[in-house]
Amino acid sequence: MPKRTWNKKTGRAGLTLLLVVFLITGCAGLPPIYTVAGGTGTYLVRKGDSLYSIAFRYGLDYKSLARINGVRPPYTIYVGQLIRLRGSAKLPEKDSAPVASLPPSRSTSKVSKAPAPPVAPVSSWRWPLKGKVINPFSLAQPVNKGIDIAGDIGDTVSAAADGVVVYAGGNLRGYGQLVIVKHNDSFLSAYGNNEKMLVKEGEKVKAGKSIARVGKTAANVEMLHFEIRREGKPVDPLKYLPRQQP
Repeated sequence: MPKRTWNKKTGRAGLTLLLVVFLITGCAGLPPIYTVAGGTGTYLVRKGDSLYSIAFRYGLDYKSLARINGVRPPYTIYVGQLIRLRGSAKLPEKDSAPVASLPPSRSTSKVSKAPAPPVAPVSSWRWPLKGKVINPFSLAQPVNKGIDIAGDIGDTVSAAADGVVVYAGGNLRGYGQLVIVKHNDSFLSAYGNNEKMLVKEGEKVKAGKSIARVGKTAANVEMLHFEIRREGKPVDPLKYLPRQQP
């Protein structure tokens, strides 16, 4: 079961680090991310963050993020902890040439890479909200990492498939009140722009279970923002959802 973050005593060194990060970010509301030597992005954990929400924010696979930072299930992280977003000495090193090479033989054999593990499918998907898609998925400008489904404020938002809630909060700017459901090791779904959340982190949900209520955007548009992430990357939900009946 995933756990939320909690505070640890940081002392003077932690306070100094917080001040440095604040000066580097330089703008209220921006996620506290900065660059350290070698160009490795680093994130400073805030109250309400989870490993899943950090991975979601930066388009990363949570399993990779956990491996890079040596975080093991149930993926507990702490306020004030630095999370590396790119690069790690713990990742497998690249093959290097031998110090002294022998003359090549005629019967050389190629070494093939191990195939990537198959992506685990989700048995069935269902619409989290029945309504018209008013903004489609697009990775070109303007970017929309999911689809926007028209609804009325207070409408019920349902889980799109069986899973467990791994994030329920409002820490991700632009998503409002956001619920993230983990379906398996490959797929997550996200439900943003909610007026109210009806589930908590760690709660198991079945497809069709009520998890939130539709809210409205800053532009006064009543809608649900829905995303599917595969291995941390956004994919078009319409390729997974069943065709809606007219």
